[in-house]
Amino acid sequence: MRYTRVRLAGLAHCPPDEVVSSDNLEARLAPVYDRLRLPAGRLELMTGIRERRFYPPGTKPGEISARSANAALDRAERDHGLKRERVSALVHGSVCRDRLEPATACAVHSACGLPNQSAFVLDLSNACLGVLNGLLFVADLIEAGRITAGVAVGTETGRDLVEGTIESLLQDPNTNRADVKAAFASLTIGSGSAAAVLCDESLAPSAPRLLGGAVRTDTSHAALCTGGDELDSAGRPRMTTDSEALLHAGIALAGETWNDFQSELNWTADTPDHAVTHQVGRAHQKLLFESLGLDPALDHPTVGVYGNTGAAALPAAASVAADAGAFATGDKIVWLGIGSGLNCVMLGWEW
Repeated sequence: MRYTRVRLAGLAHCPPDEVVSSDNLEARLAPVYDRLRLPAGRLELMTGIRERRFYPPGTKPGEISARSANAALDRAERDHGLKRERVSALVHGSVCRDRLEPATACAVHSACGLPNQSAFVLDLSNACLGVLNGLLFVADLIEAGRITAGVAVGTETGRDLVEGTIESLLQDPNTNRADVKAAFASLTIGSGSAAAVLCDESLAPSAPRLLGGAVRTDTSHAALCTGGDELDSAGRPRMTTDSEALLHAGIALAGETWNDFQSELNWTADTPDHAVTHQVGRAHQKLLFESLGLDPALDHPTVGVYGNTGAAALPAAASVAADAGAFATGDKIVWLGIGSGLNCVMLGWEW
């Protein structure tokens, strides 16, 4: 897929204030660790995640998404003069949402004071790719001339998953080493939020340009990572993950998508000046860059301090890097997104 008219007018993230270290989680799991003779520090050692962050208990995703979307919209107006009355689409793309209906996007749209006339307002969920898929939905509308600007936003609230996982491990007297290993993916989860404002090039001709990309899927691996099949007595979700199988299947799919991406945009592994990936963990990053033949120095990892924040992870990492001044005008940047299901989205940008 190629785009000729789509620009990135605003990008923002809204991280939580509360920091929870991996050491803290393991201290809470001390009874299990001691009984099974597991060494402390293995969570950070195996994942590279030193800490993650959580919003206050009871926080609704839409509340934080409104902050992120407003920040991105403010930036679009400040940097490019893009007015909110030009925005006629808002897609909420995270796994977490306020309720079954109406769409969380509706509350976010209202909180941002966006116009109601001829507007596309909807939730779009696809594991860790929801925000990127929302971005593509908005980009397609712009490219087709249906709208001139839109927002893709998402917020993941991971506290309940992590807290519930810890309690389950502690309460089950039969918890063994395999159970602890299987729970590691759940313990990497953090909370986070990010938003992107896209618009027609006529509204922001100097903004970063979306060049295009590639998508692929392999649903034969749909059962490798599932969440929400089970709830505990407090109504908190459980996630079941075969981390090793998911890692290798995801990397294989990424390799196929990377081949499509290079052919579509006429890029090679030497083309990108920067790469931004979905933030899973140290092993994933290492194997991904080895598999694609990319220099790991191109990456801008945030997983060590934010954890895996699901659909918000990649756009938030891009926002962190952009805020730090990492990207220069004319830089070629690739976004490498992989989500359970399995699905893969790779996007190429010219900053």
